[in-house]
Amino acid sequence: MKKIFILTGEPSGDKLASEVIKELKKNKNDIEYLSVGGQYLNSIGIKSIYDQKEITYIAFTDILLNIFKIKRKINETVKKILDFNPDILFSVDSPDFTLRVSKIIKLKKPNIKTIHFIAPKVWAWREGRVKKMKNYLDHILLLFYFEKKYFDKEKLKNTFVGHPILDNTNNKRIEINELLKGKIISIFPGSRLSELKLHVPILIKFIKKMNEEKKNYNYVFHATENSKDYLSQIIKKNNLENVDFISNENIKIATIKKSIFAIVKSGTISLEVCKYGIPSIIIYKMNFLNFFIAKLFLKIKFANMINIINNREIIPELLQNECNVDEIFKTVNYLLKKPEIINEQLKQINKTIEVLKSTTSSSNEASNVLLSYLR
Repeated sequence: MKKIFILTGEPSGDKLASEVIKELKKNKNDIEYLSVGGQYLNSIGIKSIYDQKEITYIAFTDILLNIFKIKRKINETVKKILDFNPDILFSVDSPDFTLRVSKIIKLKKPNIKTIHFIAPKVWAWREGRVKKMKNYLDHILLLFYFEKKYFDKEKLKNTFVGHPILDNTNNKRIEINELLKGKIISIFPGSRLSELKLHVPILIKFIKKMNEEKKNYNYVFHATENSKDYLSQIIKKNNLENVDFISNENIKIATIKKSIFAIVKSGTISLEVCKYGIPSIIIYKMNFLNFFIAKLFLKIKFANMINIINNREIIPELLQNECNVDEIFKTVNYLLKKPEIINEQLKQINKTIEVLKSTTSSSNEASNVLLSYLR
């Protein structure tokens, strides 16, 4: 029986990996799996060797502060993978953890095929990483077609699979007209506590300012299981009648579709908002140390992928010092009064999204690559 070890480092990778494996199981069901995963892989019957939360360190400072703990978990993970002796080590995102493991595995057992999903952003910083990656990765799966040139240049085998957020996988229709009424502005403050603590107070003040100006809108915060308690307390504390939050994934999508506008923290979620044709602005704020490190190494002008691909600001970005109550208030109001600017934004977004899609689906394309290594 063929074996695959699935290596993830955070919930988003766990979810992405589970979609790929579900597709793979449709074509080949005689595979034994083991993982470092979370609730999504667990839901399709794949055991994790330990709780994924033990290695979910994201920000630069988190990694620095937990470097020795991460090193111990890397060594533990390597041992478990070698004991399992898989045909494929399928690593997903979280390169500071997953690629370190892949590197050691390839050194110790070269016959294990190493396939990584979601290429590190070598086009944003540290392009030289590709030279090293080709020594321990057999194949890398790409979200964006423009990334191919960086890996082709170093002859690292790669496949463009498309961005999963743009797949047409959710066909459920949910009627929410009775739940959500009026003009809705969707708000995506982030999922990590560090993001919430910086973004939510600013966004609450923005809503209060909109209410003072008699702007007749309802606001919905899009929460995760981890963030919903925090958001619930903040909303209750501020006693805002036109503010609510949701965490159910299907209701979230229905709410996005019903929204007239969105305020979105920089990240993958902004692509989902674009997918449903909702005008938006991008916000992001981080602590000074993380911002300083990012500015030092990043070689891109924009934070949002639509803007990066077009090399111009199609979606307004309010980052760091500009991520404040007055700037958000001013930008949102200006756009809501200018339908011609919103229409142009959506037109440019739609053109860009077409080149980001795969021919079938991201998970299907990725599963086909895995399957090719099992024959």
